[in-house]
Amino acid sequence: MIKLFRFLFIVTLIVIISEGVMAQATTSGANTITTAVPFLGITPDSRAGGMGDAGVGLTPDVSSQHWNPAKYVFMESDMGVGLSYSPWLRALVNDINLAYLSGYKKIDDQQAISSSLRYFSLGDIVFTDIRGTKLTTQSPNEFAIDFGYSRKLSDIFSGSVAVRYIRSDLTGGQMVNGVETRPGNSFAADVAFYWYNEFRANRKDNIFSAGINIQNIGSKISYTDGEVKDFIPTNLMIGASYTTELDDYNSFSFSFEANKLLVPTPPKDSTTYVDGEVILASRASDMSVIKGMITSFYDAPGGFKEEMQEITLAIGVEYWYNKQFAIRGGYFYENENKGNRKYFTAGAGLRMNVFSLDFSYLLPTQRNHPLENTLRFTLSFDIDAFGNQR
Repeated sequence: MIKLFRFLFIVTLIVIISEGVMAQATTSGANTITTAVPFLGITPDSRAGGMGDAGVGLTPDVSSQHWNPAKYVFMESDMGVGLSYSPWLRALVNDINLAYLSGYKKIDDQQAISSSLRYFSLGDIVFTDIRGTKLTTQSPNEFAIDFGYSRKLSDIFSGSVAVRYIRSDLTGGQMVNGVETRPGNSFAADVAFYWYNEFRANRKDNIFSAGINIQNIGSKISYTDGEVKDFIPTNLMIGASYTTELDDYNSFSFSFEANKLLVPTPPKDSTTYVDGEVILASRASDMSVIKGMITSFYDAPGGFKEEMQEITLAIGVEYWYNKQFAIRGGYFYENENKGNRKYFTAGAGLRMNVFSLDFSYLLPTQRNHPLENTLRFTLSFDIDAFGNQR
């Protein structure tokens, strides 16, 4: 029989990725929300990653599929693709990676289609029997593929819908504590809106943009044939950005974003014991997805104060010189009772006629943080500009 702790190690590792949980950060009031497939919430691209993970309201770019597909109808180019890569949790292990491929095509001035593929590799895990004898080595992985359609609803306002297939294979079908496991599968959808307004003020060009996206509205996921199913990370993102030029060569953008998971909050004490038997205090797993989204706004055991603690905040700034070279910085905040992720970010970008190269770096405010030394790289191609050069 395969050791249960091997499976729990994988699950715990994913929780760390999503929530940034650290032993030294745990407080008596901690009540972290966890979900299945948290890799869906990892920032995949370098531009937003360099601006504190604030991307839903940013000006459009090729990686907008993750943040807000409604942006694509405001892209200047008719077609583009981008590839992002991030070695993940390098402070802990050296074989976890996230890859993200995205692309879009404008049908006309009013419509656009888009797609992305996200692949998350958790490295190699050795499974053993109860005596410690090696049975097999598995390479757990997760991926999500989605397709989006966006359309202008007015000259400055757009909306989009994206559908997503999610597959999570954590054990390779191994037996865990006598229970047969299987890959988890789920289908989800995003609904997003975007406001983009270019205007002149004080003889300068300015842009105000704002976005809202409800991500991953979809079925719960299970890794066995049992009745227990876990929520996927349904998430509400709201943000805005303001861009202004200093002169013909220099411009600044400022961005702000707030996020909240739309899944039930666990009770402070999720179990009680009666005559040595465990009695569940919460049956959130039996709750429907829609009911879970609704109750997520008022179900925190600590009331309104705790509900406010569940909101993460991100701010970012971006400087462009001659629309060719960018420097970025940002800050991400999560309450200590909800995961305690607090970090600064920095990044840079280079834009040429056909391709752009961006990278970002994460700097946690705590020592020995699992996200230390996190790098992201994004290479994007303007296919429309490439065609015009031929």
